[in-house]
Amino acid sequence: MAAKKKKKAKKKAARKRGGGEILVVASKVKDQIKKGGCNTGGDAVEGLNGWVGFLIGQATARAKANGRKTVRAHDFIL
Repeated sequence: MAAKKKKKAKKKAARKRGGGEILVVASKVKDQIKKGGCNTGGDAVEGLNGWVGFLIGQATARAKANGRKTVRAHDFIL
């Protein structure tokens, strides 16, 4: 029982560090990595989730800077 509580606490702490919200589908990410001939590390999905959150933040800032409320595909291109 104590191990279960530790796992839940660990997951909650990880979500808080990464912005709190899951943005990517872990099974889909793992499938794509497997198709590429690699294994998925325990922190890979969390890292990708953080990167996606960063990109969304950059895209929304660019849209607002251009006087728009709609994020478009070109807002993600650096």
